[in-house]
Amino acid sequence: MGEAKSDRRGEETIAALEVENQKLRMELKMLRLLFETSNSAFIYYNYQEDKLETMGNWDHFFDFTVAQVSDFEKFYERVEEQNVLPLKEGFFIEKQNGDRQIFEIKLKNGGMCIEVEINIVYDEQRRPADKIIRFKDITRMMAQKDELTYMAYYDILTGLYNRNYFVRLLGEFLRRAGTENRRVAVMFLDIDDFRRVNDGIGIIAGDDLVQLFGQYLTNLMNSNVIISHFSSDIYCIGIYDPCGARSVETIYQVIRERLQKPFRMTDGQEISMTVSVGVAAYPEAAKGTLELINCAEIVMFKAKSQGKDTIQYFDCAILDDFLQTVTIQNKLKEAVFDQNFTMVFQPQCYAASGKLRGVEALIRWKDDHGDMISPAVFIPIAEKNGAIVPIGNWVIEKSVQIFAKWREKYAYPLVLSLNISAVQCKQSDFIESILHILEQYDVPPEKIELEITETILVDDFEETKKRLGELRKTGIRISLDDFGTGFSSLSYLKGLPIDTLKIDKSFVDTLLTDVNTKIITESIIYMVKRLGYETIAEGVETKEQFAYLQELSCDMIQGYYTGRPMPAEGIDDLLKEQTEKAG
Repeated sequence: MGEAKSDRRGEETIAALEVENQKLRMELKMLRLLFETSNSAFIYYNYQEDKLETMGNWDHFFDFTVAQVSDFEKFYERVEEQNVLPLKEGFFIEKQNGDRQIFEIKLKNGGMCIEVEINIVYDEQRRPADKIIRFKDITRMMAQKDELTYMAYYDILTGLYNRNYFVRLLGEFLRRAGTENRRVAVMFLDIDDFRRVNDGIGIIAGDDLVQLFGQYLTNLMNSNVIISHFSSDIYCIGIYDPCGARSVETIYQVIRERLQKPFRMTDGQEISMTVSVGVAAYPEAAKGTLELINCAEIVMFKAKSQGKDTIQYFDCAILDDFLQTVTIQNKLKEAVFDQNFTMVFQPQCYAASGKLRGVEALIRWKDDHGDMISPAVFIPIAEKNGAIVPIGNWVIEKSVQIFAKWREKYAYPLVLSLNISAVQCKQSDFIESILHILEQYDVPPEKIELEITETILVDDFEETKKRLGELRKTGIRISLDDFGTGFSSLSYLKGLPIDTLKIDKSFVDTLLTDVNTKIITESIIYMVKRLGYETIAEGVETKEQFAYLQELSCDMIQGYYTGRPMPAEGIDDLLKEQTEKAG
């Protein structure tokens, strides 16, 4: 009887052990599947048994095997020299009593970038028991990081500094010159008759010319000479303490000598060009960075008017003459007094659904002769002479007034985007003024989005950041416009209180034709989403651009493809259509 019970207990024990073994086998199988389907490779080492095993996607990373600790020497032969010591120290961090370390290595000959993570498990006596080494491929991530870093400081087309980074560096020149009692010269260069190249030969040839000339100018740069591709066919050179080899005259002659020979385009044709140059110097012409650049630009226009292919130096007479001949300023004053402007609105649509998300308010001006004057012409003038403040106030009130009527008429969650200039934002009563208008027309602040550009951030970032933070606390949304055109996009994103980021049209234009643009746009959208912001791509004109931005998970679309700027009546029709669909 006792023997029978003993046999049964033995059978039960065996059965239980088999169940446990089966469970362990399943867990081991699951663990191996996880390792094998992982994008990483692993090394496991047991100190007590001196046992080493590799797991995961090993062949993706290495063309050799590791069977014992001495095989670690194979790693040192395949990584770049500067990574050898960190790798040796990391592999044996237990010698320093460490338990975890993460670092990056790069394989030789342009190989992949790898993140290495090492973890040590110690027993109760603080003796190392197990070691896990993980290898993760971060090549693509590092490439995107490099692209974004490059974009933060340099112009993609020419390799010169981008406009806003140049402005920052020039500001540093001026501060240093003020301390050291030195001069700073700015040369403003414009390619003569560039439109003929674009219109006659084509935009691609125009880009080629801009790029080739810009690449030549990089050879003139040094610690005291900075050069920027400002926009289109315009370049700007800043010179600290211009004298000797870095005098304005010497640099100008060097450039003229190069321009005696034509530039060879990618298609083999040769194009000759000349430049008109305006020069202004600190402290004679101006005391501020942007003012100094503006003076050089004004003088450049004087050089243009004198037959091009020449250099003109700033003096007060030129500035006075220029201001007197710009009749548009007088017209603008009359228009401000009479409020002779109209508003149009451009739709912003959700990329995923195509539904209307909001509208951007845009000002239009037709002078007394019936000629339409572009905002790109009169807004900069208005910012210079202060007219932008009353113009901006009129735009805000008129747009909010129209927006309030839409809200009253349609139960639709519409957002109104308003462009704000740097001059407006700096007004002491700006916040109070806009809140008063919203209260007057019973519009919730949450329905308003203020669009700012990077120029607002150039002079006093901290004060602007504080002002925007105060606006955001009221519920007003903040959008950063023209993203990617200057240095501040990346360097300020971390601390700037914004909700939405607009991808500049210059990226959208070449999104489908330029590999670098694709990579950068993809990186921007990925980065911005990780930061918790929404994205709007502006200047979308084709179905193909729209589809690709959809694929990249861009949140919103704005451009001719989804809707041109239209009078309020046109938006009224859209809202009626959207409301009927929703109903």
